[in-house]
Amino acid sequence: MQKRHKNKEQYFLEQALTTQKHVIPYLSGVLDISEQTEVLEIGCGEAGNLKPFLDLGCKATGVDISCGRIELAKTFFASHPNKNNIELICEDIYKTDLQGKTFDLIVMRDVIEHIPDQEKFMGYVKKFLKPGGKFFLAFPPWQNPFGGHQQICQSKILSKMPYFHLLPKSIYKLILTLFEKNEQRIEGLLFIKKTGISIERFERIIRHENYRIDKRTLYLINPNYETKFGLKPRSQFKLIGAIPWLRNFFTTAAYYVISNGEKST
Repeated sequence: MQKRHKNKEQYFLEQALTTQKHVIPYLSGVLDISEQTEVLEIGCGEAGNLKPFLDLGCKATGVDISCGRIELAKTFFASHPNKNNIELICEDIYKTDLQGKTFDLIVMRDVIEHIPDQEKFMGYVKKFLKPGGKFFLAFPPWQNPFGGHQQICQSKILSKMPYFHLLPKSIYKLILTLFEKNEQRIEGLLFIKKTGISIERFERIIRHENYRIDKRTLYLINPNYETKFGLKPRSQFKLIGAIPWLRNFFTTAAYYVISNGEKST
């Protein structure tokens, strides 16, 4: 497990920096962000991704099922000059009562791969989009070297071992049990094995749910790696990016901006 996974303030600041340097610029040309922009982040955790939007004067709402992470987020924003512009809610998104409120932008970064029944979810969250609103999603394709989120493993060996999450479940579970002592972490990693998503399945879901793809970029080097490891982001090679399924093994992040509209082609 990397130190950043234990130091929640560092993790919060890393999230904020990546969103400031990469996500907000990525949205330019697709969505004008101003003080009037209303942003919803689903699965916000400590809400580091919302900080750059709050810095710009946007109105922000963060929802996460972990009350501990929401309470921590509240402490991080307690002294922010625009703290009155943010609402942080501990609740299951399916049970969250936003009183019919809709948003110009929904943000989900490294969250969709943790959600069960992604087809149901993508259909449900449409209700939170304003007409003309945009939905930004970023996720690591399941088959990429660390798509199993094994970097959170306590074992230094497993945390640096690529692709072993692709082994059959029985073998994968055996390896985790041999090296990991935290049963909750093992269950979490096995859960991600069930919910991990590929580029192809994600696009199949959004077509079925009648979303339109406004922008898409596949990354060989995840933009988040600049903050974490000092590596410059790099888009996927066009040849590899054009080959379905194969591209999942070499793509560390997929960025999408989608909107409610005619079916994608």
